[in-house]
Amino acid sequence: MGKFALITGASGGIGQAIAKLLAHEGWNLYLHYHQGEERMKTLHDELRGDSIEVIPIQADLSTRKGVTTLCENIFQLDAIVYASGDAPYGLLIDMSEETIDRMLQLHVKSPLTLTQKLLPKLMRNESAKIIMISSIWGQTGAACEVLYSTVKGAQIAFVKALSKEVATSGVRVNCIAPGAVKTAMIDWLSDEELAALESEIPVGRLAQPEEIAEATAFLLSDKSNYITGQVLAVNGGMYT
Repeated sequence: MGKFALITGASGGIGQAIAKLLAHEGWNLYLHYHQGEERMKTLHDELRGDSIEVIPIQADLSTRKGVTTLCENIFQLDAIVYASGDAPYGLLIDMSEETIDRMLQLHVKSPLTLTQKLLPKLMRNESAKIIMISSIWGQTGAACEVLYSTVKGAQIAFVKALSKEVATSGVRVNCIAPGAVKTAMIDWLSDEELAALESEIPVGRLAQPEEIAEATAFLLSDKSNYITGQVLAVNGGMYT
């Protein structure tokens, strides 16, 4: 039957790149999305010809109900890639309580409870993988992204702790911390701001979503079976 991976946020730039690469490698996919219905339809149509199962699931992971909806549609499972995310920009003093609650649910409570509910399915396998797509800002922090840095830092702590708890059950838990990636998340930046950002990156350019996907595929492969509790920084040398 082959292996099944759940990718959350699969309609986003990074999520789509991960889905395409895993499909090429023969994974069956549960593709979670929230608002990107047209993007998901296009992605589904592209992937379903690869002799694999491709199962789209719509759910709002910024709510508790969304986690329940997603879990109810998951059956066989070998891997979770949590790539859902949102990054409000601004001073902490200006963030509404509603925004804070939504970010905590989406980035912290939802991955925690999702994993809690799905761990029994993962533990049926001799080798299962969980990967969190965190951020460089979870490692080093950023002004005007205090809330985002906080929740991404929490994801890293979650990975480090959970990896120790489930290691003897054959589950490997790791984190990828991208730097600046060329996706819609940074479309609001002007050309001048993009140029300034690229000048801060030692390799001189933004990451492509496919480069994050390649790192994900490595951590899902048997080549990484002795790696757990780690943060793989894919940031072009922006933070070391």
